[in-house]
Amino acid sequence: MAAAPSLLQKLNPPPLHPPANPHPTTATIAAATTTTRRSSLIKLTASASALFLFTEPATAFDFRMTVPDQTVEEAESGIQPHAQRLVGVKDLLMAESWKEAQKVLRKSSSLLKQDMYTIIQAKPAEERGRLRKLYSELFNGVTKLDYAARDEDRIRVWECYDRVVSSLHHILSTL
Repeated sequence: MAAAPSLLQKLNPPPLHPPANPHPTTATIAAATTTTRRSSLIKLTASASALFLFTEPATAFDFRMTVPDQTVEEAESGIQPHAQRLVGVKDLLMAESWKEAQKVLRKSSSLLKQDMYTIIQAKPAEERGRLRKLYSELFNGVTKLDYAARDEDRIRVWECYDRVVSSLHHILSTL
């Protein structure tokens, strides 16, 4: 009576066709390595092309600074709704819906950032320095608020939120 195969034998069955030469030569090993590298390269290329075909919007910060062909008038008309959405994240923070708050925060701040940058670039050179400083303070505060929401730190969230709202009012009154 034959013994039942072990689990290791079931997981690693013997090859159907044993190798013709149990001692492979350097040429055989080189050919196998080349084939393996080619197949790995093909798999990598297929994975990379699939990555570039992915068209879902990101939920992280968008680092583009301006929208191509965006006029100052378009930026000025979009700045109020984006600012209101940024301030409106308060309801999500109060409900402690951290992930959703982060998504709204990132989307609204990204669009607001593009609009403000377009407007600042259209201003005279002597005004730009001060506006860029306010711009920097606002969006550094938004980043800190995002981190505080990620960490679910209620105290820091409200400190950062108050600073963001204050910075937002200050830059909007200056623009």
